[in-house]
Formats: sequence, structure tokens, C-alpha cells
Amino acid sequence: MFLQPLAQLAMIQKGADRIVDVAELQEKLQRSYERQQPLIVKLGLDPSAPDIHLGHAVVLRKIKQLQDLGHHAVIVIGDFTGRIGDPTGKSKGRVALSDEVVKANAKTYCEQIFKVLDTTKTMVRFNSEWLANLTFEEVIKLAATTSVARILERDDFQKRYKAQVPIGIHEFFYPLMQAQDSVELQADIELGGTDQTFNILMGRTLQKHVGMEKQIAIFMPLLEGLDGNEKMSKSLNNYIGINEAPEVMFKKLMEVPDQLIIKYFELATDEHPTTIQQIEQRLADGENPRDIKIELAEIITALYHGQEAMLAAKAYFATAFQKRKIPDNIATLLLENEQMTLNDVMPALVERGLVQSKSEFQRLIKQNGIALNENKLSLEEMATILQEGDVLQIGKKRFLKFRFGHSR
Repeated sequence: MFLQPLAQLAMIQKGADRIVDVAELQEKLQRSYERQQPLIVKLGLDPSAPDIHLGHAVVLRKIKQLQDLGHHAVIVIGDFTGRIGDPTGKSKGRVALSDEVVKANAKTYCEQIFKVLDTTKTMVRFNSEWLANLTFEEVIKLAATTSVARILERDDFQKRYKAQVPIGIHEFFYPLMQAQDSVELQADIELGGTDQTFNILMGRTLQKHVGMEKQIAIFMPLLEGLDGNEKMSKSLNNYIGINEAPEVMFKKLMEVPDQLIIKYFELATDEHPTTIQQIEQRLADGENPRDIKIELAEIITALYHGQEAMLAAKAYFATAFQKRKIPDNIATLLLENEQMTLNDVMPALVERGLVQSKSEFQRLIKQNGIALNENKLSLEEMATILQEGDVLQIGKKRFLKFRFGHSR
């Protein structure tokens, strides 16, 4: 059973940056309610960066909310557009992906999106199903639906044109191909970040051109990362990955800047707007932001890892960072022989992602950021032979125990 349209609208508007257009959305929701027929909600993903973080998941969480309201999602994996390469906001076009990379990334994406979405209300499609079959005549007709002036309204094209940076003709087709996806699927709603405004509005334009009812465009804000300023990004190391270990996710969520607590509740959780208003009031009344961040960390960690893993992560956090003790449940590394030193295990530390390189490890030692058995480590001690049960601590949240036997 569907909720009343106005109740649905309140949930859909939660956290949204912009909706085009609200009146049309109300009409679609009313018709859907009367017919008890779900709307088709579209999200396009180009499989160019398969590791999803909370910033990427903002749109996925909104789609999950729409699914909870009874609607169905179609995830379009841009395996065809991924070969072309999406124009980028940077100063040059993005490098096209090979078929092998596209397929591998698409597989990883599919594994991750279902950490958020309801599998029973989600269909995954690949846009090569229809785009690869277009004839040249059909491509020309598609190009005829817009003008060069309209395409050059896109910010990144404007900047590159003014800077006399080359723009490939094929790049002009990217927004048209994304729009063709909406026509093919007869999408009722398309979601994306504010950086996708041009492409998604092009879908409305093309649907109107072919005599189809226009899709609603819902734009979600970009989520700032742990630095509190820049958009969440793996390259800036200010991200929280949805595949990160529960204890790492919990700890990172406790590092969310106080001024972003409400935004994270709005964009990274499924909490009802009324609940979030109550949390906002608690902060205004002077409640300790740290206590509310614990609630935030509990909710988000449980969303991606389940209640049991969240409770273990919370206990780990309390032990490691509140009580300043070494946790019991930490990863271990098998020592191949009884004469190994930190220098010898450095490749394993890099492989596990505990440090990026030996030079970074040495830099952290100089900054007193490395401890062995709770004692600050010196550069000279990197040559000390490791013992069974030694515990290495890197920074505040990374622990590794060394032992002889089977590692886990």
C-alpha cells in the first residue's frame, strides 16, 4: 500500500537540493497512488570508480527511501557510455574505459549498491542494450534534438571552450546518450548529484521531444568529507567507504565535524524528517554533539554492517579510543619465521592498506604516530625482531597483532 501523496512528498523532499518540478511530482505521486502503480526511478552509474563511499551513497539512500514508499528503481550501468568517457568538470576529457575494466567495475558496483537498495524492487540494466544498437541515422536524429549552443551551456564545456582546450565531438553525445536512457526506460524520476544537473535535465528535454511525459529531476547535495570543507573524495582521504570495516567506519563517523552532524543525518541515514528535527533541537538545547555523533555512528554502521557488527565496533571504539586500551578483537599477521622485523613485514603492511609506503611509515614514526605494545616506536627499532603477540598501532585507529601460526 502506498502512503498518501503528501506524506510521500515530505520524505522525497528530505535532504534534496532541488526538485524539477515539484508540481509535476505531486501529479505523478497522485496518479501512482490512485492506480497503486509504482513509479520508475532511474539512476545512471558509469562504472569508472567502483569503490562507493557515503558521498556516493547519498543518492542511493534517496532511492531506497523511494523504494520504501513503494516505487521501483532501475540502475543503469553505463557500460556503453563508459567506453565513450563522460566529459569532466576538469580541463580535459576523461579517458575512455576498456571493456574489461567496465565489466569488472560494473560487477563491483552491483555488489555494493545492494548494501543499500532493496533487491526485490531494483532492476539493473546496461545501456549497451539499446545504445549499441542505434543506427547511424538514429544517432543523427538524436543529435538533431539539441543545438551546439545548448550543449555549450554545460559548465565544463564553457570553461574548456573559453580556455581553447579541445572538446571532442563525441563528448557532446554523452548527455544525449544519458537522456536516451531515460526515453528507453520511460523513467518517471531520475536522481543524481548537483554535478549531474545538465545531463538529467537533458533527459526531460528528450522525453518531451518524443512526446513522452517528462521525468522528475531530483538533485541531491554533495556531501562534505571528514575535513568539513571539500566534497567527500577518496583522493582527498576524507571519505567513509561503505565497504570499510565496521570499527573503521564507526571511528570515522565519530570524526564528523559538529557542523555537519545534521547534514549527515539528512543525507546518510533513512531517519524521518521529524526525528532529524528533534535531533537538531537537542543540539540547539546544548546537548553534547559527541553523544549525538555516537547515535549517528550507530545508525550508519548498522545500515551497512548490521546490528551485531555495529555493537562490536562501538565496543572496539570505546576500548581503543575512549579508554585508550588495545582492543581484543584486532587483525593478526602471520610471521613467516621467528627472525622477522618491521622492515621485513613492511610489504604486508602496505598490501593491507595500513600504510601507503615504507617512507610514510618512517614519517609517522618521526611524528610519534607509531607504537609497538603501547610504546612509541623509533626508527632504530624497525630492525628489532618481532615477538609472538606484539601489537603494532598506526595512528589512532589501526592495530595489528603479530603471531606465529595461522593469520586471520
